[in-house]
Amino acid sequence: MFTLAHLSDPHLGPLARFSLRELIGKRATGYVNWRRKRRHAHDMEILGLIVADILAQKPDHIACTGDVSHIGLPNEFKTALTFLDTLGPRDKVSFVPGNHDAYARSSLKALAGELGPWCASDGGEAGYPWYRRRGPVALIGMNSGIPTLPLMATGRIGPAQIVMAEKLLAQAKAEGLIRVILIHHPPYVGGARRTRELLDAPAFEAMLARVGADLVLHGHNHRFSLAWRPGAGRDVPIVGVPSASIGPRGHGELASWHLLRIEGTAEAPAITLERRCFDLDGTVKLQQSMPLTGGGIV
Repeated sequence: MFTLAHLSDPHLGPLARFSLRELIGKRATGYVNWRRKRRHAHDMEILGLIVADILAQKPDHIACTGDVSHIGLPNEFKTALTFLDTLGPRDKVSFVPGNHDAYARSSLKALAGELGPWCASDGGEAGYPWYRRRGPVALIGMNSGIPTLPLMATGRIGPAQIVMAEKLLAQAKAEGLIRVILIHHPPYVGGARRTRELLDAPAFEAMLARVGADLVLHGHNHRFSLAWRPGAGRDVPIVGVPSASIGPRGHGELASWHLLRIEGTAEAPAITLERRCFDLDGTVKLQQSMPLTGGGIV
């Protein structure tokens, strides 16, 4: 059995040092939002409890699907570097960016430079999608984070990533691996409301229908979700995890993470999802366990 821990949207704090010049444009409105809401919603003590629970379960691999930052400041990625290192050795932790990590065009260089070791293929190649083989599993990381206008949180993959991801999924199938896609935005039509959706979700769904996958993991919505979309031969489960740091002063679901227990073969994978959630009594505990097989389209 291979165990995969999935967390997302930690929105690390406190906000890193910045210059006034760095608040030009979208970051100015983002900073106001952080001052008014986000700094109270995301609790780093709760995130610490989530991380401790992850490490206590001793997963074989840990995946973080984006939004380690608030407004994509270069110094925020230095904080993220330290955070990802706390999760474990770099070959046992994978990362894909979210919309907050690609908050502005000036975020992209620092994002790639600081967090590159967690989002590169096995051969060290940079770029998306990346491909990592871990035990019986192929991890394929896609980037949906793009700079957007103020008050927008949409994502886009782009045709080039779609084409390459399809090739990698076919390669993994030929290698007899169980295929897991990591992405930030929910990659299906209706997965997020307008202004927050993946703009090319129809193209992603079409790719799944052509080549299939065994599991898709995402964040972004700060809530649990499970959807099924047609794959090549069987439906594909698409699982969203809540933020790993939301506390009682935030809106929506309290901080959570998911443990995926992956067994079986590429022809007949058996995947069980365990939802582990922060409780107001100050502990993180198992809330629900469910098999991710035989689902229907929702």
